[in-house]
Amino acid sequence: MLELQQNNARFIFNYSTPFAQQTRFFDPHFWQEQQRIIGSAQGRGTTWFIQSQDLFGMNCALRHYYRGGLWGKLNKDRYVFDKLENTRSFAEFALLNRLHQAGLPVPKPLAAKIELCGFGCYRADILTEKIENAQDLTALLQTAALTESAWQQIGKLIRRLHDLQICHTDLNAHNILVQHFGTPAEKYWLLDFDKCGEKSGENWKAENLQRLHRSFQKEIGRMHIRFEDENWRQLLAAYQA
Repeated sequence: MLELQQNNARFIFNYSTPFAQQTRFFDPHFWQEQQRIIGSAQGRGTTWFIQSQDLFGMNCALRHYYRGGLWGKLNKDRYVFDKLENTRSFAEFALLNRLHQAGLPVPKPLAAKIELCGFGCYRADILTEKIENAQDLTALLQTAALTESAWQQIGKLIRRLHDLQICHTDLNAHNILVQHFGTPAEKYWLLDFDKCGEKSGENWKAENLQRLHRSFQKEIGRMHIRFEDENWRQLLAAYQA
């Protein structure tokens, strides 16, 4: 692990040997100059996918943190600075690193940055592993139904997360990724751990599962996904086993 301070910026890198120009890793234009941009995805902002196999042993995804909702229209990407470890990118980096080391299928964090921008505020970016040959679970469910074993795999994955007392505050069908191997075997990943963290007790776990259930039900009407009550029972049975 390597930490660095440069002017108003703070960085953390998930490796010990520095790279030249590593402080520019959070600038999409840097990767464009290197002709390493291999794709992008639109969400609250643009996530850039970067060819970095030769650098990190994997390709990566670069994401800038943006606010949502009405407040985001007034202040698109500034957050109040308290402690470095509480900033959006450093907190997500630390949580992803903890989960990755615990063996959970989450993207490996590669680097994080915050930049202090006056008036006690900061902007943030994160660089994480790109999961290859993968798609959003809801995209898959638009064209295919999952097997019972697949729903069980998802249930067991969420149980592993909850056993670590980690609450995914935005647990929904879009934050589950399906990785394909060109065979009947598939692997399921959890994404987007912004604003997530450890939570004591047990009561919140049922509500967390209900949140996921509601997201599946919502996408039946909105995206016409293939999801039935029996699928949820299969997921729950594996979670409770």
